[in-house]
Amino acid sequence: MKFETFKAGQWVKRYQYKSFEPVLVNHNWTWEDPTINALLEQATRALGELNAFSLIVPDIDLFIEMHVVKEAQTSSKIEGTQTGIDEALMPEEQIRPDKRDDWREVRNYVQAVNTATTELNTLPLSNRLLKQTHAILMQGVRGEHKLPGEFRRSQNWIGGSSLADATFIPPHHDSVPELMGDLEKFWHNEDVVVPHLIRAAISHYQFETIHPFLDGNGRIGRLMIPLYLISHGLLAKPSLYLSDFFERNRASYYDALMRVRVSNDLIHWVRFFLNGVAQTATKGRDVFRQILSLRTQAEQTAASLGKRAGSARLALNLLYRKPVIEAADLERALGVSTPTANSLIKSLIEKGILTEITGQQRGRIYSFEPYLRLFLS
Repeated sequence: MKFETFKAGQWVKRYQYKSFEPVLVNHNWTWEDPTINALLEQATRALGELNAFSLIVPDIDLFIEMHVVKEAQTSSKIEGTQTGIDEALMPEEQIRPDKRDDWREVRNYVQAVNTATTELNTLPLSNRLLKQTHAILMQGVRGEHKLPGEFRRSQNWIGGSSLADATFIPPHHDSVPELMGDLEKFWHNEDVVVPHLIRAAISHYQFETIHPFLDGNGRIGRLMIPLYLISHGLLAKPSLYLSDFFERNRASYYDALMRVRVSNDLIHWVRFFLNGVAQTATKGRDVFRQILSLRTQAEQTAASLGKRAGSARLALNLLYRKPVIEAADLERALGVSTPTANSLIKSLIEKGILTEITGQQRGRIYSFEPYLRLFLS
């Protein structure tokens, strides 16, 4: 199939509405547009540089956890969830009751990412894996009654309050098994000679167009991108997430997807996607560089604490994973008494590593602000 002559699908008359039935994607793809080749080269190079950090940075998993939290918070924000990244790192009891539903959705996303990434060690990217991940995402939150872990068995829609005023109506539910089966084959078809980033672009568009679940399609569709890249060896760790790019360019993101469906403009979507990969991978690479610089400074600071230096280094390892903590977190992680933990926290505050963020005398929470700021830009 050639991008320039691509026909996205057809509108099929249903009872009182029309659903969009996309064409299958499991076949070869070609294009003449030279811009795609240039963007593909840029994106591939940037992705390789980002992946290099995953391979050379010591204890990389310490820092990957914050990447996951940032992705969970941003991807959920696109869907209207109002939880800050600092809140996403706090325990539930510290969250205002009116914000806990949003908090749970973000924490579910963190669990979904971590579980899905681990599952890739034994299970290929598949509809089975996406369903398992969806079940975790929907557990105990809004949408928990919308067939968690199962493809939909009724018609859904995007935008508007009903089918009558919807912005877009995905394919009829009877088409979902065939369409998702075709997409799964596309991920693993070795007879299809198409670069993986192009496959990922087509796959994300196709998934969002199929909208196979009753809820959570945006988050699963965005998570599917790093899962695809990991499963095919382009990433060693889940270090690339496009949600930040999509959120900052939200109108353009939705417009690019709709342009394929309405105007068959797959070229515009692929360009947008590849540009997003290049920008996001470059930004991720720069964050890793800043993390390494901060880590060197923090280790030097810890070493200056004399007899507390060993405990301070252990505390830093906790803070890289969880930069918002309570004294009890240090007690458990380091196996020390409450007075010892409080004394260490006081030293870290004096050195500018920790900041108390509640202003309270009881139930205090401390933030590793210099590190957290790297994920807020």
